[in-house]
Amino acid sequence: MDKSYKQMTDFLVGMGVEQVPHTQKSYLAHLIAVFRSLEAQGYPEDVCRAGMFHSIYGTERFQGFTLPLERRHEVRALIGDRAERLAYLNCAMDRASLDRALDQAVEPYRITDRITGAEVPLSKHDFDDLCCVHLFDWLEQVPRSQVWDYRRAAYRRMAERLGGPARESYERVFAQEETVEAG
Repeated sequence: MDKSYKQMTDFLVGMGVEQVPHTQKSYLAHLIAVFRSLEAQGYPEDVCRAGMFHSIYGTERFQGFTLPLERRHEVRALIGDRAERLAYLNCAMDRASLDRALDQAVEPYRITDRITGAEVPLSKHDFDDLCCVHLFDWLEQVPRSQVWDYRRAAYRRMAERLGGPARESYERVFAQEETVEAG
């Protein structure tokens, strides 16, 4: 378990995120579940921390809670520079630009920051870790949301790109769709 786990969850509780609904559970429960999923698969600490804060500033789809960007320094001090940058990028990215970047063969991978309008070049390492955070966020919630076809091809490409635990998790989660439809 991450040595800062309690400080991270205390920070989130201090902002009241446990009162915010998110896909038939609390926003806090979703954030913790994404963190634990990444951690259970053996991803590095900065990726797991980014997973816990993956939507802290709001995203293209989720605006149920948005920490003002002026408070990025607080999140950075709590989870580290790289984790906060990955979390910010997951919040700020234009998802269509991420989907287009999945088709690139070489770095830098370019995504668009929908808040600033700037193009953000990413190394393969950063792009893959962003894909990991983004994929595990969706895998955690899709069985509850039942929105199986939202950007399905893009999520599959992320899982295939990352391989290993990401691919296995994708297959396991999406196998539930057949169970739900058969039930």
